[in-house]
Amino acid sequence: MDFIEELRLVDGPVLWIAWAAGTAGLLYFLWQCSHFRARETAAPRWLAVLLAFAAAVLAASALLAAGHWLLIYAVPVVPGELPGEVLAWSLAALTALLLCIVQLWRTWRRTDLRRTGAGTRHAVRTAAVRKSAASTGALLGVVLLSAVQINGYFGLNHTVSDLTGTAVARIQPLEDGLKRTPGAASGVRLSGWRPPADLPDGGVLRRAGIPGTSSGFESREAYIYLPPAYFATPRPALPVLVLFAGQPGSPADWLTGGALRSRMDRYAAAHHGVAPVVVVVDPNGSATGNTLCMDSMIARADTFLAADVPAWIKQTLDVDPDPTRWAAGGFSFGATCAMQMVTRHPEIYGSALAFSSEREPALAKEREKTIAAAFGGDTEAFESQTPLRLMTDRRFQGHGIYFGAGERDPEFIANMEQLSGAARAAGFTVEARLVPGAGHSWETGSKGLPSGLDFLAARWGVQQ
Repeated sequence: MDFIEELRLVDGPVLWIAWAAGTAGLLYFLWQCSHFRARETAAPRWLAVLLAFAAAVLAASALLAAGHWLLIYAVPVVPGELPGEVLAWSLAALTALLLCIVQLWRTWRRTDLRRTGAGTRHAVRTAAVRKSAASTGALLGVVLLSAVQINGYFGLNHTVSDLTGTAVARIQPLEDGLKRTPGAASGVRLSGWRPPADLPDGGVLRRAGIPGTSSGFESREAYIYLPPAYFATPRPALPVLVLFAGQPGSPADWLTGGALRSRMDRYAAAHHGVAPVVVVVDPNGSATGNTLCMDSMIARADTFLAADVPAWIKQTLDVDPDPTRWAAGGFSFGATCAMQMVTRHPEIYGSALAFSSEREPALAKEREKTIAAAFGGDTEAFESQTPLRLMTDRRFQGHGIYFGAGERDPEFIANMEQLSGAARAAGFTVEARLVPGAGHSWETGSKGLPSGLDFLAARWGVQQ
């Protein structure tokens, strides 16, 4: 069972099998196009195949375009267009579905059991069932390849356990022994702390609910990473990194797609066991929810993230309360949220990590829909809380932002350039980098995190 759970989905045997199944499925449909068209038209076989396949691709393209439009404009599920690679593999699966439907219809249309003698009826039915099974198998092969490739692009589920959630489900609740003693002073400052010889090799993950005491917001459980230094006696006063995932999504995405534990353990190993205490927080309440990380007609998400979350962390965990040692971070929607925290609440979050940030919070591609749903059409109420507006109106001397964007993600590269320019003009210390080979995927957050942590280490005084 452990072998299956650790089976990788983005490379190795699963990827090879998916390519073999997808290629076989495509060849089968091409052969069927040739078989049917050759008998029904006088056109050369190669032209018949080309025409039949082109017709299926065009029909699938129309359906995909309509579905994409519905997701963005009619019933906004995502505020921006899906990446080209994702659309291309979706088109492959949809084309295979249409070809399969046509194949099944033609198979059973030609199978008229009423005109078949009793002696051959069973054989005819069996042949039709076999053809139908072959078409269904070919469809599943193409869908498998498309699903594996789309998952590989987003980089969210690396193993079977990531996909099923079994690894995340095994994370234990935060126990009392790891909590801060009420009334106790903060730990030893990092500058005066020396690592003992018996530090553990890696940190641990725990989960906990954060109550919306001031906001009334009901969030999903948060995940907490405690580095090796947290287990020292005395504990050092460690910096804090509050992370947000993308939308749609969940805090667990930072553990799977973001490979948080392994990234943080490597960082801690290079810094004498020291790494930030990481709290991955849910600002949305559900996988498809979108609060914009604002106090609005939707929810009091800003109060939750700026009041409830910091208060819970300080009361529950041994951390440095100094806001210059606190950072907010995230990917995509989460990066936008981190930008909002550091610009709206610089007295709480001294720095931010913004991987593939949106230009501004959004419920839909059409800005008016966001403003109408969240602020009843009050444009000023919305704009006064956006990072670009705040960076125009205020100065942020002494604060810092690290920006990252995928090298193959032109829309979010443009966002990064605009936001980083505004941040520099507003007094932020800024570093902006492209993540080689990455698109708008978790690869950007995961591969960009080490450089972002190095940026924070210089600000936090963490020594190698």
